[in-house]
Amino acid sequence: MSLVHLSNVCSHLQNASKARLGLTSVPSSNMILRLTLALQTSGFLSTVARGGLTPPPFDALSTYVPEPVTQENISTRRLWLGLKYWNNEPVLSQMSMVSKPTKRIWMDVEGLGRIVRGREAGFVKGLTKPGECMFISTDRGILEARECVERKVGGMLLCRVL
Repeated sequence: MSLVHLSNVCSHLQNASKARLGLTSVPSSNMILRLTLALQTSGFLSTVARGGLTPPPFDALSTYVPEPVTQENISTRRLWLGLKYWNNEPVLSQMSMVSKPTKRIWMDVEGLGRIVRGREAGFVKGLTKPGECMFISTDRGILEARECVERKVGGMLLCRVL
C-alpha cells in the first residue's frame, strides 16, 4: 500500500475540483479504487468508472463497460471520476492526508470516537466542520470514521475530506 500515490490522488482531486472539472482520471490501483468508492458513497463523487487512457462517454457513464484487462494494457488503466458541484461550488473542496509515507498514524476505536465527537485524539484534530469526513483503512476495507465507530474497528488514518 503506497501512501505516496494516495497523496498524489488527494492533491489531484482537490486541484481538479478547484479547476471545476467535470471528469478527471487517476491511476488505477486497488487502494485508490476502494477510496474513491468510499468517496462516492459519502457523496463527494458522482461516478467512478474503470477505463483506459481515453475517457468513457460522459452521457453513458453509468452504463459504460470497460475493455478487459490484459498484460498489454494493465499499465494504462485509469479510474475516471465524476466530480460533484452544488450551487456552483465544489462538493469536495479540501482533501488532505493524515498519515504520511514516513509517519503512519494508527487509531483504535476509542480514539476514533473522540475524533468523531470533535475532540483531539493524540495530535489528530477532531471533525468539527459540517460535512467533514475522515477515511480509515481497516481490515474490512476503507471506511469513514463514523462507520468505524459504529462497527467498533480501528485502523490507519488515511485522509480528511471537506
